[in-house]
Amino acid sequence: MGRLDGWRFCPRCAAPLAAVPGRVDCAACGFVAWANAAPTASALLEDSRGRLLLGRRARAPFLGLWDTPGGFLEEDEHPLAALVREVREETGLEVVPGAYVGCWLDTYDQGGAGRLHTINLYWRVRVSEGQGDPVPADDVAELAWFQRDALPPRRELAFDCVPRALEAWKALSPG
Repeated sequence: MGRLDGWRFCPRCAAPLAAVPGRVDCAACGFVAWANAAPTASALLEDSRGRLLLGRRARAPFLGLWDTPGGFLEEDEHPLAALVREVREETGLEVVPGAYVGCWLDTYDQGGAGRLHTINLYWRVRVSEGQGDPVPADDVAELAWFQRDALPPRRELAFDCVPRALEAWKALSPG
């Protein structure tokens, strides 16, 4: 089920909507909603020893599986600002974004609200100087540092884009 599946009536005027591939249209008031992918920003957060920080999800989807710190962009928020905000919310750490690593498409199961398509942007990130240890917060049950050659197996990772991003990170030179 996609983002607009189930939309039958206009949220502005309550008139019936016409569904066409990729959008719904209201002939009565001109409202149009597009089935766009939702953007996310995620951190491949490294420490000075070259380890990667992952968080165990405390909520569905993928409750209990490992994920990279990150999340959805807010309206009118730059992806790098979202990256810094999400890392702070999930770990308590202030970070400095580094090199852009890549983008992977995925889906986000919203339970009864359907499936949201996502476009997931990943950056290499370093902890700012003078930071203490990360503390799980927001929707994270646990945080752990992983060596490059000891990352969790695929079956323990959330989402399809996370293993792809981890493979791209492993292919980068350390540091």
